[in-house]
Amino acid sequence: QVQLEESGGGLVQAGGSLRLSCLARGRAFSNYVMGWFRQAPGKEREFVAAINWSGGSTYYADSVKGRFAVSRDNAKNTVYLQMNSLKAEDTAVYYCAAKFRGLVTSTSYDYWGQGTQVTVSS
Repeated sequence: QVQLEESGGGLVQAGGSLRLSCLARGRAFSNYVMGWFRQAPGKEREFVAAINWSGGSTYYADSVKGRFAVSRDNAKNTVYLQMNSLKAEDTAVYYCAAKFRGLVTSTSYDYWGQGTQVTVSS
């Protein structure tokens, strides 16, 4: 069982940056693939980024590639999403997710956080 708590969301102007954090509570964090998803109003939840257990493998949605970077610190049980060059269309609730091992390219996850709001003003 893993409990996830996101933080770091907020209001930012277009072109700005934010860093989201996700603290995982539970055992063996380093065994989990971690992912970020987002859901904009009136839209389905979509995959954003994922990172494998070591941080050596990452995977991104085309819409954020080159602007967002996912990383993790296993000593702190935390995964991060650095978001640069933000656009109005990045406005959404961002969710952290976890799954026990598996592939970064698979968007099926077992555990979810409550989400954190990111609003980008144009």
